[in-house]
Amino acid sequence: MKNILSCLGIATVILCAGLYAFQGTATNRQPKTTPTIAAPSLQPNQTATPTPISTNQPKPTPSPLAIAPTSGTQLYYQRRASLKAGKIYTHPKHLIEPPETGKLPKPTHQQWKNLLAQEAQAVVKGQGDNRLALLVGDSLSLWFPPDYLPEGYLWLNQSISGENSTQILNRLSIFAHTEPDIIYVMAGTNDLRQGVSDEQILNTIRQILYRLRQTHPQAQIIVQSILPTRVSIQSSDRIHHLNEQIAAIAVQQQANYLNLYALFLGRDNQLRPELTTDGIHLTPLAYRIWQQELYYTAILSHP
Repeated sequence: MKNILSCLGIATVILCAGLYAFQGTATNRQPKTTPTIAAPSLQPNQTATPTPISTNQPKPTPSPLAIAPTSGTQLYYQRRASLKAGKIYTHPKHLIEPPETGKLPKPTHQQWKNLLAQEAQAVVKGQGDNRLALLVGDSLSLWFPPDYLPEGYLWLNQSISGENSTQILNRLSIFAHTEPDIIYVMAGTNDLRQGVSDEQILNTIRQILYRLRQTHPQAQIIVQSILPTRVSIQSSDRIHHLNEQIAAIAVQQQANYLNLYALFLGRDNQLRPELTTDGIHLTPLAYRIWQQELYYTAILSHP
């Protein structure tokens, strides 16, 4: 297989973003290739006040519309084509135009898991000295634009649309042989939609963090808050309470907690309308906000 890392870019980024209770843990991993990044000083136990996106921040260049998938089916076949070409689809320069999907079958959940396993194996063979970051979650993470992912890392997106926290837990072994420096986890939104109890959601997230810590002892594990929604059946108060418990679980499991909830919450105590397409899924502006938080946590993880 061709080396999928040949075009990985390195950039200097200067930014300030909002972070809540981000607690770093030291690792013994030898230094890898990493960008030079400047950022405000923040102690591990210090809380930063969320700040709006600065108009002076460098903006990523969006992918050409011609190669942006418009459906989950297109995304699946685009990623499969990239993999066959020896490329990593999370790198903007490696994007391949998605095929016409009118006659192509919609991929099954198992086919998605198989694809993620193949991508993880390709990264195991091709990571080299590059730092690796993982996104693990549901459709919110799945649709993170590749050109919005912070530079200086090889990114592996291990997310599947529609999955609840139990389904995520049950497939952690797919990328067990990778050597990530950072793992970002987001789970719980689909559990709420499916009527799963708070107790079960929290217990499953606890198991996810425990398994990740056992399998990847040198990685920074960052569990992200459940995002607010504009869906009436998902109470903002309930999500806020769950997030408080998730933050506590993160401390117990030697992980870090990233509070995106506070940045996405509007004055009406719901997901800000300009950040969503349907009350749950996100707009490009929402991913820009999320992008800055990924930059900032990457700085704290590997100063």
